[in-house]
Amino acid sequence: MAVAQIEFSKELESFVREWKDKPGNLIMILHRVQQEFTFIPREAAERLARDLEMPLARIYGVITFYHYFKTTKPGKHRIAICMGTACYLKGGQELVDETQRILGIKGAEVTANGLFSIDAVRCVGCCGLAPVLMVGDDVYGKLTTDQVAGIVAKYQAIG
Repeated sequence: MAVAQIEFSKELESFVREWKDKPGNLIMILHRVQQEFTFIPREAAERLARDLEMPLARIYGVITFYHYFKTTKPGKHRIAICMGTACYLKGGQELVDETQRILGIKGAEVTANGLFSIDAVRCVGCCGLAPVLMVGDDVYGKLTTDQVAGIVAKYQAIG
């Protein structure tokens, strides 16, 4: 059975070579792979298993343990809603519920047009702005559910 191949950029190949024999290399390499692809495709995990000479199960053990790593392609606009203590207490779950209602998706789903995905995240370090929603690197704080539709509309207009 042929193993699916995936193309790594020259920079990623160099990074993997540089980190191959360093302690704690797997997490660093997985971060770099996700940076390149926006998620960790199975073919990339398989290639890492070969390149790093480690079992695929070990790689998937790390990928599935850490919430940060994604095994499915996220939407073009990844909406991260903070569920850390301050945000949760000030309405984080209501923001998740409203965003899911507006976009018609739940959990790790992506909208049919590929524009949006939603991630409930543990903490984004903006506790003073609770509750917080991020779209990419854009931070929206002290939100109420009635503000979510306007934020989503802004990114729908961008496409």
